[in-house]
Amino acid sequence: MEAFKFVICLLLLWLPPLYAQKITPAGEISGTVLDSASRKPLRMASVSLLHARDSAYVSATTTGGEGNFHFRKVAPGSYRLLITFVGYKNLSLSINVNRDVPANLGTLLMAEQGTQLNEVVIKQERAPVTIKQDTIEFNAGSFKTQPNAQVEELLRKLPGVEVGRDGSIKANGQAVNKVLVDGKPFFGNDPKMATRNLPADIVDKVQMYDQSSDQSQFSGVDDGDRERTINITIKKDKGKGYFGQNSLGAGPSNGDQSARYEARLNVNRFNNHNGGPNRQLSVIGQANNLNQQNFSMTDGGGGPQLVGQPGGGGEGQMAPSNVTEVAALGVNYRTESKAVKWGKRAEMAASYFANRAVTTTDQQSRRENILPGQSFLTDQSNYSKNSLLTHRINGRFDLPIDSLTSLRFTPNISFQTKDLLSKNSSYSYRSLADSLNKGLNQYDLNGTGVNGYNNLLLMRKFKKEGRSLSANLNTLLTTGNTTAYNRSANTFFDTLTTIPGRERVDQRNAQDQLALQNTVTVSFTEPISFTKKLEFRYAYSNNFGKLLRNIADKSEETGQYDKPDALLSRNFANTFETNRLGATFQTRRLRYTFALGADAQLASLRPIDRSTDAGYRSQYAYLMPNALFSYTFRGNKNLRLQYRTRVVSPGITQLIPVADNSNPLNINIGNPALRPEYYHNVTLTFSASRRGGNDNLFVFGSFNQSNNRIGVSTRTDESGVQVTTPINTRGFMSGTGFVSLSKKIEPLHLSVNLSTQGSLARNTNMINASDNVTTSTSLGQGIRLQSDYNGRIDYGLSARVTYQQARYSLLSQQNMQYWSQYATADVHVQLPGNVAVTTDLTYTGNTGRAEGYNQRFLLWNASLSKQFLRTRQAEVRLQVFDLLNQNRSLVRNTGDAYIEDVRSRVLKRYFLISLMYNLRKFGV
Repeated sequence: MEAFKFVICLLLLWLPPLYAQKITPAGEISGTVLDSASRKPLRMASVSLLHARDSAYVSATTTGGEGNFHFRKVAPGSYRLLITFVGYKNLSLSINVNRDVPANLGTLLMAEQGTQLNEVVIKQERAPVTIKQDTIEFNAGSFKTQPNAQVEELLRKLPGVEVGRDGSIKANGQAVNKVLVDGKPFFGNDPKMATRNLPADIVDKVQMYDQSSDQSQFSGVDDGDRERTINITIKKDKGKGYFGQNSLGAGPSNGDQSARYEARLNVNRFNNHNGGPNRQLSVIGQANNLNQQNFSMTDGGGGPQLVGQPGGGGEGQMAPSNVTEVAALGVNYRTESKAVKWGKRAEMAASYFANRAVTTTDQQSRRENILPGQSFLTDQSNYSKNSLLTHRINGRFDLPIDSLTSLRFTPNISFQTKDLLSKNSSYSYRSLADSLNKGLNQYDLNGTGVNGYNNLLLMRKFKKEGRSLSANLNTLLTTGNTTAYNRSANTFFDTLTTIPGRERVDQRNAQDQLALQNTVTVSFTEPISFTKKLEFRYAYSNNFGKLLRNIADKSEETGQYDKPDALLSRNFANTFETNRLGATFQTRRLRYTFALGADAQLASLRPIDRSTDAGYRSQYAYLMPNALFSYTFRGNKNLRLQYRTRVVSPGITQLIPVADNSNPLNINIGNPALRPEYYHNVTLTFSASRRGGNDNLFVFGSFNQSNNRIGVSTRTDESGVQVTTPINTRGFMSGTGFVSLSKKIEPLHLSVNLSTQGSLARNTNMINASDNVTTSTSLGQGIRLQSDYNGRIDYGLSARVTYQQARYSLLSQQNMQYWSQYATADVHVQLPGNVAVTTDLTYTGNTGRAEGYNQRFLLWNASLSKQFLRTRQAEVRLQVFDLLNQNRSLVRNTGDAYIEDVRSRVLKRYFLISLMYNLRKFGV
């Protein structure tokens, strides 16, 4: 903890403003905006404060009910005040702010913007920040970025937006899962494809809002399934032309590390100019062994994520725990309007993306296994090399059938080829003089798989306003064929006779797996009045899965895998079928929305063991209420409270009653008697924004509860072999909370964000036939400071401290608690001669871990770059990663019956020199 405090003090002393500027007393600016003809106050006019020298954004606000506005804590200097209001001519004033002398501008008159027939264009200067109901819109030109920066750097400048080092985005504390370009997908739903591959200087506006599902948007009835979304709009003068960033870099080998390399291809052709065909074509490629991906390492399948669902354990990682080498290439195409042959209003978007990732993992771990009245330790060493080749195809096609009917088709499919080699050694013991077992295991696997997600939506409007009919078909597909060879040699120690026993396994495991889910949802809406609407819906879902597992032992006589193991082989299938009927009543007014509904669901679970002709059938009935209340207060404040229920069926691997001995020391057996999980979920969000988005408060809370959650029953024998079986448990609950407060301090050109998060979870599982209640809590506090000082110096400082603890009812002496600390500082300085220096320093520390697994280290990265050519489109860059050669990864994982510390080999110090070229050619 002392080292952490020392680093925080060191970073605070390092802040550039302490040597680049002096803090001076601040002034104030106030005034009242009226209509020039009627002298009536103009409420909600946008008032922006800009630097006089370059019109750079300083702050923004909106006028109140009397047309008044007020800026406080304004640093002395020269400014320009820009006032905009729809239908009125812009008003621009030059202001000098003196120390401790308020600048009262008095009454400011705005004239209506008259228009004449055949007038060509009316140009208006936009405010930096505009709030439109639940959408916050940022004018990208008001937030300065460095030359050749990507969209990700622009997002870092926006008030209330946080961008992690891994490219993850948070907007007012909420994770952003979708980034659109001109309102349309860009390479499917991968946010990094847009933020890390598009340049910032082509962006016109950045819009931030919560997007509901396609069917909900059409029906007008909020279904509660929303995703935090960012939409990037392209400047009109950049809508036609070529652009992109291309680079090539290399670095020498270092110790046991091979030579480093990096290559990047990025070419975009947009043609959206002056009502053109709205056609976009992008080609993106990447290859490196630097753990850098300008895309998400996902398979492309699966649907949207719901908010407030229970998650797994683990403290999360700040950096990769392995070394990954990637190669990727993709193309994205979008067009609409007349360019699509089947209709003037038709649109289409399609992309293909292929990537190959080779991930090497080298880990050592210590796991403390918790048993009633005792515990034992397991030390493990694991090495694996996983090669994954993925092809992803994404599309979206909008087809108008007639003036009232349209069809939307959204296919997403991916193909994978996997090759895995894993080697594991372990040693379990109660003490160094009391051994339980030791084992060596090698697992080789290769196979292919397909993951798919498709949504087909038919939408029909009627002549009566508000009446609609929609039908939605949603399909999820997972299929795979794998062949694995499991070779292990294990030794079990008998503490009574001290005579060890040995067991060898040499098996081939061939598996064929399929999971297919189809859900049809029909929704009919009928308006009761202008503000009230009633929705009736019916949904049918069929979730089918099968698993064919053929296991054979190797014959010593023939040397072939020709001895079938009937006990471990299985042909198993499962069907989970539901019929759901419900209705929702919704009232939507100017400031609030209220919805109340309920569904009745009949479910049938039918697992069948085809190998033994044993079948099971269970039927369940559920009442599933839901409620929603949303209220928008005056002054850009919004409250949203939601209650939902949901049913989750068990997976086929949880149901199959056959041992999985991939690791003979940790065996898993399914349970065909499992029941579906039934969850209650409550979420609360509150957001408030002042001064044009400069001051923001965001509160999020979520609570989950279930009395039949699927947990585990673990049995451990005297030799330390664990057998785990899934069971339904009672008393599960989990709650999470998050509070984010951000504020811009004008005299320092500084944005401050404070974030507090906490969680509490209670879960019951069984250990050796005894109930074990696990209670885990965590509390974390973070701070982030970000500044763009005089347009040539950018700096940031962040820190976070997290406290975590776990309590176990069966073995209270194994209760644990520990601290984690994290701090980082980053600086970018633009020097004369188009030279730039960038550096960042990260401190990571923790306490309370197993011996040898505590850590305190500094990660220091730096780069020096030179831009050249007349337009500064070319750049040469020298960068060094992990200058102090201290990078490491230590992670703690907690489960219901264990605590585990993991140490991983990661990428160490390397040097890289790169040549970049930024393609910019517009208007052609």
